[in-house]
Amino acid sequence: MPSASRTILAVGGAHIDRRGRVAGPFVPGASNPGTMREEVGGGVFNAARVMAGRGARVALMSARGGDAAGEAVAAAIAAAGIADLSAVYLDRTTASYTAILDADGDVVAALADMALYDAAFDRQLRRSGARAAVADADAVLCDANLSTAALDRLAGLAGASPLYAIAISPAKVGRLAPVADRLAGLFMNRREAAALTATAATAPPQALVAALRAAGLARAVVTAGGGELIAFDDEAFYRLTPPPPRRIADVTGAGDALAGTMVESLTAKLPFAEALRRGVAAAVLCLESAAAIADHDDQTFAQTLARVPAPAFLPLPQDRTVCP
Repeated sequence: MPSASRTILAVGGAHIDRRGRVAGPFVPGASNPGTMREEVGGGVFNAARVMAGRGARVALMSARGGDAAGEAVAAAIAAAGIADLSAVYLDRTTASYTAILDADGDVVAALADMALYDAAFDRQLRRSGARAAVADADAVLCDANLSTAALDRLAGLAGASPLYAIAISPAKVGRLAPVADRLAGLFMNRREAAALTATAATAPPQALVAALRAAGLARAVVTAGGGELIAFDDEAFYRLTPPPPRRIADVTGAGDALAGTMVESLTAKLPFAEALRRGVAAAVLCLESAAAIADHDDQTFAQTLARVPAPAFLPLPQDRTVCP
């Protein structure tokens, strides 16, 4: 397990995740038999649990209501060994995300009730405690649950410290566009990358990398479910096909596990390509788990990492213009 000498601040969603899984083929507009599972999740919280599990000191800044759901969120943060810097709004309802999964574990419908986040984060980041938390961190990871104004404020507070981000959804990734050139890295899937760059989700890898670099990003990772992952930093463009999971229990949290593992690895000064391999291993383990974040030991992680190939290195596009 890596040393706990580094400190990472996570800023973003920590809320109730509900996932219903249908027992057979999903039928739109009909009552589908299945099961419902509820736990505390959220992009940044899922990633924060991964980082804490890998030995980093992690603090979480989120917002929740003064209800039973908020108490469940607080308990989950404490159980993960994460310092809780969240704001509690006694007169508000804790945010929630409800997804319906088909029999294969893929999302067929979802509802995000997250109005609390739209105003809360900008207000919270104005406080002296938030400034001190950012200044104390070796790296900051946020998600696009923050408003555009809050993201701009956080980027200003981060200064020279690495600021990473999770895209969350095609609807929210656009909030990151104004701060793209101030991010140390962005984690997203193909649909989110397409929404950010106004390109097709099926664009060739070289064209997508060129478009993301034209948007101002210095480093990024783009996943495609079980398909080929593409990534780039200031040295190279990488392509990596993840090993197939032994089974797919639930797709929820896989991208968050990848992001958290990569941020922890990069903060520990591992090379980008190795951090990418470790992130993929964490995502595969997450896919195999019914929980949003997989509970595994070092040996299981090492065995999974051994199955992840080294990424292929390709030259970066010569300029930051969008390829035809």
